[in-house]
Amino acid sequence: MDKHDRPCIKVCRYDDVSGWCLGCGMTKQEKKAWKQVPAYRPVIRDALPARLGALAGQGYVTGPEAGKKKHKE
Repeated sequence: MDKHDRPCIKVCRYDDVSGWCLGCGMTKQEKKAWKQVPAYRPVIRDALPARLGALAGQGYVTGPEAGKKKHKE
């Protein structure tokens, strides 16, 4: 993945508590910032693996599979 490629994978399902997307780990605000503030992209990208790991550790289905299966209720 190129460093400027958007991490969004078009799943767009969010954890109600953290606000993190189950597909990519970004918040809605970060998805907007990705377009508007390119300098913030490395900060966003660096946070995503830990977020997705934390969501998975809580029992959520993450990444592309989150669009196929129901998340933790």
